[in-house]
Amino acid sequence: MAAVARSLSTCIFCKIIKGEIPSFKLIETELSYSFLDIGPLSKGHALIIPKDHAAKLHELPDEYLADVMPIAKKIATAQGLENYNILQNNGRIAHQVVDHVHFHVIPKPDASDEEGLVIGWPAKSDVIDEVKKYHQELLGKL
Repeated sequence: MAAVARSLSTCIFCKIIKGEIPSFKLIETELSYSFLDIGPLSKGHALIIPKDHAAKLHELPDEYLADVMPIAKKIATAQGLENYNILQNNGRIAHQVVDHVHFHVIPKPDASDEEGLVIGWPAKSDVIDEVKKYHQELLGKL
């Protein structure tokens, strides 16, 4: 059983959860609420929001996180998606616009940049020694 969910009266997502702002609801559970995005990147773009108000992923209790992925799977399956992105951002410089943890299910209908998520992947090369060193450092913190 989850603890009492935190809520913020000024948060647009908390208002959607409470029904104070209308939405195109898809799936609602005790811990999560999902709906179609009204500014979609492609047809079927949906959002899944935990009912606990937390600004960033690491601030959200684990039971809310465990509830989200099965919902994302159901939304993707219901749409018959073969190509799609699951996106979750933390912080302004990581492109988070609403300070309430949320997950996007973004259909990618074709290989063009016309619909769906369009990203670059500026992978670094020749950094294996740095990766090896950081691996050891990170293991010590896990």
